[in-house]
Amino acid sequence: MNSSMVLAGHAKTEEEHRHDICIVGRWMYEHEYIVACEGNVSVRLADGRILTTPTCMNKGCLSPEDLVITDLNGHKCFGGRKMSSEILMHLLFYRMRPDVNAVCHAHPITATGFASAGRALDQALLPEVIIGLGQVPLVRYATPGTSDLSQALEPFVESYDALLLANHGAVTCGPDLLTAFYRMETVEHFAKILLAAENAGTPKLLSSREVAKLMAARSRYGVAAPPGAACELPVTSDSEDGAADEVTLKRDELDHLIEEALRQDRARR
Repeated sequence: MNSSMVLAGHAKTEEEHRHDICIVGRWMYEHEYIVACEGNVSVRLADGRILTTPTCMNKGCLSPEDLVITDLNGHKCFGGRKMSSEILMHLLFYRMRPDVNAVCHAHPITATGFASAGRALDQALLPEVIIGLGQVPLVRYATPGTSDLSQALEPFVESYDALLLANHGAVTCGPDLLTAFYRMETVEHFAKILLAAENAGTPKLLSSREVAKLMAARSRYGVAAPPGAACELPVTSDSEDGAADEVTLKRDELDHLIEEALRQDRARR
């Protein structure tokens, strides 16, 4: 992996963001998350405008001058290239999530396979994934680059940092570009491990108590929960009849569940 990405920790210039987007485009191509002209990457600039990759170009071969700047309404402000129609998906995240400053969209092979099979990555299997992402829901299919896709995404954007798009791919967001890319990397890694576990036998899921403890540990690892008031917990070993029941909780209800799990754990010691 190229180590020349501009380090986080300071207010970046537009030139630095252009440099970083080109590096992440190469990473996505080298990891086989995209081929040909697939995928797109964007960053919110300090002035609120969006710097994004162009359409009809391989994102692994971009130069800083290839990038396009748009406003939050999707109007091109600067750049000689044509912007991607999928900018609408990126703009939805920026409008709904003030905490989001970067978005990555790609088609990682294994994760997209799950999305094409109509399966979310929602099982409580790996502690790191639960801490980092909670779970990765599946968004219904909608035509890429259309307002219909934005409508399908809207109920999920405030509550999740990574989403599978049915028959399409994955989209991740973050407070900075490196985090958004790492989340894409985590989605694909999780999909590979889940597929390997299912090929080896029956995956052994964590319990709801263990999930609550992991969710409580997020702050210790510097993971900020999405601002949405509701989220679905991963499917656990004690889900009724082993089914993938969907449980929606308000933030205070989730906090109570976490506190109760920690209290019970302390009492058993």
